[in-house]
Amino acid sequence: MSGMSKLLMVIGAAIFLVGFFIQFVKIGKLPGDIIVKKGNTTFYFPMMTSIIISIILTAVLYVVGRLGK
Repeated sequence: MSGMSKLLMVIGAAIFLVGFFIQFVKIGKLPGDIIVKKGNTTFYFPMMTSIIISIILTAVLYVVGRLGK
């Protein structure tokens, strides 16, 4: 197998595992998330959840980048 196909398989497996574990970790509905309910419509914007995920991904990618050198 070429390097690109292995990389795609690893990325797919990582996405699958993250999706699987998110079922058990109730992330979302944090203080700071915006929820607007009007009639039959609900708008949900996970601002704080997005910030926390961004910080975690930044830290993980920083560590992975430092290990690759």
